[in-house]
This record gives sequence, C-alpha cells and structure tokens, in this order.
Amino acid sequence: MKPKIIKTEVEHQAALAYIETLMDAVPGSPEEDELELFAVLVEDYEKEHFPIELPDPIAAIQFRMEQQNLKRKDLIPFIGSQSKVSEVMNGKIPLSLSMIRCLHEGLGIPAEVLLKEPGKKLEATQYRWQDYPFTEMFNSGYFKSFNGSLQDAKRYSEELLTTLFVNFQGRRPDPVYCRRSEGQMDEMALFAWQARVLELAAEQALPTYEKSLFTEELIREIVKLSKFESGPTLAQELLNRVGIAMIILNHLPHTYLDGACFKSPSGRPIIGLTLRHDRLDNFWFTIIHELAHVYLHLDQNNFAFFDETEGGSQKSCNPQEIEADEMAVRLLVPEDIWKREGCNIISKREIVDFANRLGISPAIIAGRLRWQSQNFNNFSELLGNHAVRKLFITES
Repeated sequence: MKPKIIKTEVEHQAALAYIETLMDAVPGSPEEDELELFAVLVEDYEKEHFPIELPDPIAAIQFRMEQQNLKRKDLIPFIGSQSKVSEVMNGKIPLSLSMIRCLHEGLGIPAEVLLKEPGKKLEATQYRWQDYPFTEMFNSGYFKSFNGSLQDAKRYSEELLTTLFVNFQGRRPDPVYCRRSEGQMDEMALFAWQARVLELAAEQALPTYEKSLFTEELIREIVKLSKFESGPTLAQELLNRVGIAMIILNHLPHTYLDGACFKSPSGRPIIGLTLRHDRLDNFWFTIIHELAHVYLHLDQNNFAFFDETEGGSQKSCNPQEIEADEMAVRLLVPEDIWKREGCNIISKREIVDFANRLGISPAIIAGRLRWQSQNFNNFSELLGNHAVRKLFITES
C-alpha cells in the first residue's frame, strides 16, 4: 500500500488494516520503517477527526486532590469559603475566572481543562473589581442578569465587567471633559457609567437616526417643551422619534457628571443625564448643552463629551465645550431678547412674566440670572427643585 495523507474514513480503515500486516516486522527492516510511517499518518488523521475530550474540570480537581491527598477544606484558598467549595464541587455554581487562575497557579491544573477549551490559555486579568465603584454598580443594577450576592459578584467580577464593557464593541470614544469643580475625577467609574448607558440605549427600539431631521429648530422646539410640567419626558419622546436615545442613569461616585453625549457603535447619538441636581434649570441647560454637542461636534470625530454643568466657570478651556455653552445659552433665550429685557430682571414676578412671554419655564430664566450673578442663593423657589427625577423611572 502506498503511503499518503489520510483524508477519508475509508482510507483510515484501509491504513489500519495494512498496519495489521506489518505488526510482525523485523526491527530495522524496511517493513518497520513503513509501519512507523503509517502509524504517524493514522495518528494525524485521528487527532483531527477523533479529538480526545478534555476531562471535566471538577473531575480534574478531584484527581489532583487524590494525587496530593487534599481535602475539600484545602481548596478554600483557591475557591473561597467552605460553602463555595461545596457549591463548586457539587456542580451548583461554575468556576469563576479568578478561581480558575488560583487553581491553575496553585495546583497546576492545566488552564485548558479548567476553561473547557482545548489549547486555551489564561490571559492576563483585564478587569479588577477593585478598580471600579463595584458596590455602587452592583446596587444600581449594572449586573441585572447576575442573581448572587455582592460577594458572589466580586468573585465573578472579571466576567461581569467583561460583559458590561462589550457594549463598546471595541470602539470606545475619546473622552472630552467639561470640569467646573476641583474634585479628583474617577475615570474608571465614568467608563463604567458610559458602558451601562450604552447597554440601556441598546435595549430601546428606536428609529434610525436621520441627521437631516436634527436641526436648530428642533432644539428650539424642545426648549418650548419646558413650559409643561411633563416637559422633560416630552423632550425624551421627541428625541426618541428622531432616533436619539436619552438615558437617565444615576451618577457614580467621583464622576462629577451632569450630562454626556456620545455615539453608539452603530452611530446613534446618545444623551445620558444623571439628574444628580434634581432641578429644572439644571435639566434644561444640561440637555440643551448636550444637544449642542450633537449638532456641532458629534459627527466630526469619535468623541464622548462628559459635562459638569453645575457651578461656576469651566475649569476646562476646550473650545468645543465653550461652543456648546454658547449655543445652549442662545437657544434657551435669544441673545438680543436677553440683552433687551432679561439681564435687568430683579424680581420673581419679572422672571415669571418674561418666561411666559417667551413660552418657556421660569426655571431657565432664574438659572441664568443665578449663573450670571454667580449668586446661587437667588430665586431658589423658581428652580423646580425635585421636579425632574420623579418623572422618570431611573436606575437606582
């Protein structure tokens, strides 16, 4: 029989039969060389078509325990508490990546066995729960598909965080920050918040975004909605109709975030609001500021704008933030009208009358006067305190 690469089961069976005829070959003879050659050809075919299945991870752990005369309590350093060891060994919960790393390094069990993937190697740890405000994220529903406790979530944090950050699809926008405070910002928390906003936006069934429908006139129409008590939700509905997602999601600690805008991997504009200052003046300025970014900047590059709109002057001098501020101010109240009437207002009654003539919320006027004078104690009763959050079902 002429040796050749085996490609079919018929050829495989023929090679096995031929090997049988060579089993009594004399050592050092040409027949022995032929036997070795056919054995290699058969082995290559069987490796490809009849791969040996990896042992079950739990069976592999039990085997190593027998080899090293270990008890279940000896697995606690690798798996966790005695109860976790029991749950893993009884097949009630899967091994987490952190457990797999410990078992691989501590007991020498091959990673491909524990991962149940032939040839698979353990990669370097990509995400650690300690790098994020993990407790706040857990309590705010960032991992809703996970049913365990906080401690359980920490054990599976690498998997949970990997799933969360998949929402970027490998295309995280370049961040641009508008800062007005001196606090140290936690960029990792901001990264996590953005991923969750993307996830919530992806769950919405919205029409395709048509840039031609998004005009200055549409933004002015949104400003006019401020005169209604339900104006914030009406604004959300209008934006949804033109394919822009507006997501309300509580801020995470040390993000100093009021609003943000960025594109989804598919190119849909997304506006995220935290409502950390639950006031109408803050809501309307923040949303119009973000819409200004969508109108002016979002198509230019893959940017994500993160804005702290509350407080004094900007610490950031980014020209795009200045442009968004100027456009927001102009669209909320036309500059010629403001110079003629608004800037000289000194009383609550004048604010209400002026807002009624413009057909907008008095909170917008009060907020601008406070910012203009940098006296943030003025006109507090007109700001619409606690008037926004109650309109939305928020993540909490």
